[in-house]
Amino acid sequence: MSMDTGVAAVPGAVKSNTADRKQMRRILASSFLGSAIEFYDFLLYATAAAIVFPKIFFHGLSPAMASFAAFGTLAAGYTARPLGGIVFGHFGDRVGRKGALIVSMLAIGFATVTIGLLPSTAQIGPTAVVLLLLLRILQGLAVGGEWGGAMLIAIEHAPGGKRGFAASFANLGAPAGSLLAAGAMLLASLLPDEQFFSWGWRVPFLASVVLISIGMFVRLRISESPMFQQFEVEAEKRRIPIIEVLTRHPRNVVLGLLVAISQLTISGMVAVWAVNFAVQNGAGKTDVLNAKTLSAIVLFLFTFVSARACDRLGRKPIMGAGIIAAIAFAYPMLLLVQSGSAFSFAIAIMVGQAIQGTILGPLAAFLAELFPTKVRFTGASLCFQGASTLGAGFTPVIAAAIVAATGGSVALVGIAWIAALVVCFIALLKSPDGQRQDLAEIR
Repeated sequence: MSMDTGVAAVPGAVKSNTADRKQMRRILASSFLGSAIEFYDFLLYATAAAIVFPKIFFHGLSPAMASFAAFGTLAAGYTARPLGGIVFGHFGDRVGRKGALIVSMLAIGFATVTIGLLPSTAQIGPTAVVLLLLLRILQGLAVGGEWGGAMLIAIEHAPGGKRGFAASFANLGAPAGSLLAAGAMLLASLLPDEQFFSWGWRVPFLASVVLISIGMFVRLRISESPMFQQFEVEAEKRRIPIIEVLTRHPRNVVLGLLVAISQLTISGMVAVWAVNFAVQNGAGKTDVLNAKTLSAIVLFLFTFVSARACDRLGRKPIMGAGIIAAIAFAYPMLLLVQSGSAFSFAIAIMVGQAIQGTILGPLAAFLAELFPTKVRFTGASLCFQGASTLGAGFTPVIAAAIVAATGGSVALVGIAWIAALVVCFIALLKSPDGQRQDLAEIR
């Protein structure tokens, strides 16, 4: 896929043009691969929390309480993501995008491989749960920095008319990572249950070391963001990025956060909570994982298409259509999942992921265009990672708690979800549209 650099076709410029195109392809590959690897690690945990961890780390509890506890550790990682966005955003806005990206990848790789080596509670008691929680928090901190850096280094290199598409490569990494995670866990689940729960589930976590090595090879070869380099000489004179974001751009933080929640509630409900709930209601574990794996392809395709379209049709119209579709499908999706049929679950997750992709494609560019260059890493990360905590992190816990309190009914879950999506749609309508502005001119 070609990204026009706008270099004139004059003698001496052809070589530069070729080099620029090669660097742009390398940057997009880094953004995609790095994000895919990070989300493979992060979402692998989500799948394990739904199927494996209730038995390995919380086996003494009832099925409902074990699921609640496992989702609690899942939420802890999401809670750490905004802090990761602030910490990595600080250094990304003050020191550079590239360095923050390298550290984030190493941190999440360490956490994921260590989870794969972690003894169960049957072996070392409650210490296993404490270590699991700490490693999940480290994962959350690292992913909190990964998304913002991967997105910004792509969008800040891209021509103005293709910013939405370039920024989406960080988001395209999410469904690709989800596909890898679901596929890896699916292969492991083909083992007999005794082998799967004793050692098979660990293999996908340990395989992360191979992916991290590939990602680091690509990431070390990219160049720093040219927009950041323009501000680099003034770095020491700037205010602390998080303080400037909260004091000068509070309205955009709130609006960006609410808009991002629309996509991330779908992620939490469809890709995490629904998996656990469908299995509890009788759907086969392997069938559910098959459907989740295929749905990641749907998410990737819809994210790609909506990202391409948003550079022509606008960010807000496409995301608005996705939120309206989510409002209309929320309750039907819950009924399909509750049926206990693997086929009904497959329909629910396929449609849900298509809707999520429609919102996800333009989202990265939309958030980046809310903030100026000097605080863009911090501002965009705070919105996206805060939404990850509220939307994806706590949604499975809240849904599980509501279902447990109402004796298995999903009616109240549907009402709460639809209400949240309506608020997100209103926030989108009130948000500024920076698509037509030069990134360097956004203040």
